[in-house]
Amino acid sequence: MKTQKVTNGAYWVEIPEADLRILCGCPADIVKHLKKSGFLVEKEKSGSKYETGPNAILLSDAAIQNGSFANLAEFPILQMFYKQGMLLPDHPNNNGNRPILIGLKDQILAQSQYIYRGNYGLISVDEIMETGFSEQQAKDLMAMKLRFAFDDIKNTEELIDFKIIDKDGIDLKDGVKLHRKGFNKYEFFYNGESVSIDLNLSYSEKYLSPFLLKPRKISREYFSIINTGEGNGWDVNRPCMASMIIFQGKIYLIDAGPGITHTLRALGLCINEIEGIFHTHAHDDHFAGLTDLVRSDHMIKYYATPLVRSTVVKKLSALMTFEERDFEKYFEVYDLEFNSWNNIDGLEVKPVLSPHPVETSVFFYRTLGQSGFKTYAHLADIPSFDVLDKMVSKNPAPSGISDQYCQGVKKMLLTPVDLKKIDIGGGIIHGMAKDFVDDKSAQIHLSHIDRKLTSEEMKIGSSALFGAEDVLIPAQQDYSQKSALDYLKLYFPSVPPHDLNMLMNCPVVFFNPGTPIMLKRKINKLIYLILDG
Repeated sequence: MKTQKVTNGAYWVEIPEADLRILCGCPADIVKHLKKSGFLVEKEKSGSKYETGPNAILLSDAAIQNGSFANLAEFPILQMFYKQGMLLPDHPNNNGNRPILIGLKDQILAQSQYIYRGNYGLISVDEIMETGFSEQQAKDLMAMKLRFAFDDIKNTEELIDFKIIDKDGIDLKDGVKLHRKGFNKYEFFYNGESVSIDLNLSYSEKYLSPFLLKPRKISREYFSIINTGEGNGWDVNRPCMASMIIFQGKIYLIDAGPGITHTLRALGLCINEIEGIFHTHAHDDHFAGLTDLVRSDHMIKYYATPLVRSTVVKKLSALMTFEERDFEKYFEVYDLEFNSWNNIDGLEVKPVLSPHPVETSVFFYRTLGQSGFKTYAHLADIPSFDVLDKMVSKNPAPSGISDQYCQGVKKMLLTPVDLKKIDIGGGIIHGMAKDFVDDKSAQIHLSHIDRKLTSEEMKIGSSALFGAEDVLIPAQQDYSQKSALDYLKLYFPSVPPHDLNMLMNCPVVFFNPGTPIMLKRKINKLIYLILDG
């Protein structure tokens, strides 16, 4: 037996004779940690390329450790299904063996539903109709979803082998036994050998990000777009595809992937400064950060179509084990209407349905400036035109899309804007840069990949550095100062306005990350009002 630490709270146990490769612990971005540590490597078998990786996961006994979620098994399972090929039709690694998920009963049940919703989203015409779609619209959407699901939506139990741990331990496979020795403490036995694993984090430990981010200071503009991620769920060097909108000095997220706190900290921000989030869909690389956003000091505004929100609520409630109706205890919900300009305090947003395995919308944004509307499009998790063409069903069929809908999606994606961010991840469920060779947008950012752009792709668009800011309408006022004055009025309602304005005339200083502001055993002569960070 071989064992090795992967990162804080996660270990690798390998038993070659039993064909077992067990990932013990699966916090956020664990697949990236595995890849960075060399456990996932590309190979080829019978002409098919694939990745190596685990075929079993041992869950943490605790859903949360030191404030962060400990069990996020969706992407490790997806890596087994698609990167290793265990679920792909006609792949040599699709040999009937299923991924194994091991854990206490309550954790297994939670992960089962969380993975199920992450894989399929809404799973019936009735569930779709509950979000406001007509019966025919719901049937058309189910036909599209079925094509992505290889014409069959399966229960998680059909795709994954669950091993529920009892007090006496369990037999895993081919003579491998697992005993639970205490809270989050386990011991594997095989052929007279044993390996002990402790999944507990110490008091001072945190789950780590797989990459470092260079600190960037952002400005509060009237309307600007900040690049907060260009990678995908497999990129070991960059956050997942996401953006931040600054509008009238307020901060809005577009999606929240794993490590959102790490991302915000690198930009000199904290979760408490987020005004709202626009949500495209419920895959973990766009979703997992919601578990951090619930810890804000206020209810963050949640903007999504009822269709997308329904999927998100079902998945998040499974992961966090709360009732679906309790979602509104964590977020201030604002429903968006498909194909219409929804006004968010002067910022207009139009969500449009994007063909994807789970319910997904792309977003178009606009607001008025001196020279007319300035526009931004965020096209996350879009299909390639080749995939769209192959999905067209010319005759009545249980799955697929109409040619009319196919052409409408293409036209929508090519809508010219001032700035467009595009998913070019390729494969079955992502876009391709070549589809946008004739796009008339003023500027295009290419995203959702774990590699460098090719020379051909760079003729179409560009990449953007983390924290890069595209200012569409510059600010002519200091929104940080205005926000600070509003806070002072709330904290000191009886203080005369002229005295508060006097405080606002004090100098503003900037501290580099890691700079001590208050030193132990030293009397501070100044009192700081934190404007941001």
